Amino acid sequence: MSYEPNSKRYDAATFRRCGHSGLVLPPVSLGLWQNFGGADVFETGRAVLRRAFDRGVTHFDLANNYGPPYGSAEENFGEILRKDFKPYRNELVISTKAGWDMWPGPYGIGGSRKYLRASLDDSLKRMGLDYVDIFYSHRPSPETPLEETMGALATAVRQGKALYVGISSYSPEATREAAAILKSEGVPLLIHQPSYSLLNRWIEDGLLSTLDELGVGCIAFSPLAQGLLTDKYLKGVPQNSRASAAGSFQKEFLNAENLKRIRALSNIAKKRGQTLAQMAIAWTLRDPRVTSALIGARNVEQLDNSLDALKKLKFTDAELKEIDRHAKDSGIDLWKGAREGTA
Repeated sequence: MSYEPNSKRYDAATFRRCGHSGLVLPPVSLGLWQNFGGADVFETGRAVLRRAFDRGVTHFDLANNYGPPYGSAEENFGEILRKDFKPYRNELVISTKAGWDMWPGPYGIGGSRKYLRASLDDSLKRMGLDYVDIFYSHRPSPETPLEETMGALATAVRQGKALYVGISSYSPEATREAAAILKSEGVPLLIHQPSYSLLNRWIEDGLLSTLDELGVGCIAFSPLAQGLLTDKYLKGVPQNSRASAAGSFQKEFLNAENLKRIRALSNIAKKRGQTLAQMAIAWTLRDPRVTSALIGARNVEQLDNSLDALKKLKFTDAELKEIDRHAKDSGIDLWKGAREGTA
């Protein structure tokens, strides 16, 4: 059955300017880090993507090694593009990234020109695209001169393989340096993709002000703290949850102190008439310097729940003060080592 998108998908949709650029992004974007790989049910992921577009989500975010297995999220996304979204390509913002490990040996990780250019070419082939809208350096690479990494991004733009470039998990200082190098190349830094949530607030200590000063957008990934900021863990660990499987979620995240914070935040959300997930996404978007919140979704129901956060974005001063009592850094920032050059 051919896909016909909702003709009213833009009627209630809102968008936010990405830094000082001409590009706008939806306040909630969909990431394909989990649930869209070869190990997942293809038609479930396809239904999520269709539903997202029907609800005004125009930005889909990938990376070379999203899966599992590596590369399979891009392959599946490419198939869905071909089957469903080909007529609507000009309505989409598609991004991908390279920096973490992708293939064996010394040339399949890091920030070298060789790796980034080869990875982008592979990503375009997997997705069946001539270009992506945004190509990111997925992580800092201390062993690679920043001029080389940013030069590779600039080359991607000059070759027409990317319209814009971004960085992810860079410190404020490295962000300034990266932006200056790109400016010298005649290619502006469009966007930064950091982790950010009620339980992981590192970007408030210098990064947001840096991005604001530079005119760079911000798209916050993991606003639900990899599922911690949902109601699913309040009564234990469900069998089908990320905490019960091998992967990036670490069971020590579910310590007594964190669970206490999550329960308190959940109670605040209930008083607001929201789920904890909805409040967590809305809170991330309370700062106008955050362009978009990047969410994942296991199924259509979960996607709808997250997108419904947009129905109530405003917070009273009293609510924010109460939230701040419990919204503390909770030892869940898996990307700190990359940012600080220790991983």
